[in-house]
This record gives sequence, structure tokens and C-alpha cells, in this order.
Amino acid sequence: NVYEGLSKKSSTTKRAPHPLIYYLLVHSTDIDFATRKIAKHLTQTKEIVQEGNNFKTKTLSTFRNYELNYTVGEEFEEHTKGLDNRTVKTLVSWDGDKLVCVQKGEKNNRGWKHWIEGGKLHLVRAEIIEVMCHSQEFLKYPFFLILLS
Repeated sequence: NVYEGLSKKSSTTKRAPHPLIYYLLVHSTDIDFATRKIAKHLTQTKEIVQEGNNFKTKTLSTFRNYELNYTVGEEFEEHTKGLDNRTVKTLVSWDGDKLVCVQKGEKNNRGWKHWIEGGKLHLVRAEIIEVMCHSQEFLKYPFFLILLS
């Protein structure tokens, strides 16, 4: 499992995306003006707890927090409350060493990929336009991973 390589309490900070990528991302995802202005100045903390194929993830910031709990390979209904406020059918699966999420709902081509490489947690989010994606690289601090298996 790709997540076994990190210590149980590693941390990380996200690198801000290029301003043009950020602009395209937030305007294509229907995020309101006030949230866009606040979000571009935030530092996020990502917490991931894995028990076999069950994952509990938390994205934490001083503005808003988001929790997502899922079992790899099982589709579930996700409410993206506080993000872009959608209700979608979500399926997370393994693609080699990457966790891949596909979301089905009112907008196509949504989802993300997570993987660990070189001690860093990577997140790439696929958005509305197939050729456009937003990438975050969580460096060493503040990212927490807890393995319970």
C-alpha cells in the first residue's frame, strides 16, 4: 500500500496554484465570490486515517473544514457542503498506487487523484473541462496520516 511509506504523523502545506489556474478553477466550479477571495489565502491541513480499504479524510483550514469517509470500491452519495454544495455519486478506487475518485452528478468530469511520492502527498483534481486540472502538492507540514491496520 502506497500510504505505508509515510510516518504516522507526517505533515504538509499546500503550494498555491498559479493565479490563472486558480481563476479558471474557481470560476468553473461555481464557488461564490466571498469564498474565492478567502480561499486563495488559506493554508490547508490534510488528515488521512486508513483502516484497510476504509479511509477517513479531513481537510482543515481556519475558514472551513471538510470531512470525507469512504470505502475503496464502494459507490456512495457525497454532499460537498461548504465546498461547491453539490450532491454526487462518488466512487474511489485504486489505480496502481493512486487513489482515484470519480464523481457523477450535475456536472461531468469531476473527481481527484491522491498519491504519495517522495514523502509528499499529491492531489490532482479533475474539473469541468477535461484538459483543465488543478494540482496541489502537500509538502512536509501539516499533513497527518494514521495507519490503523
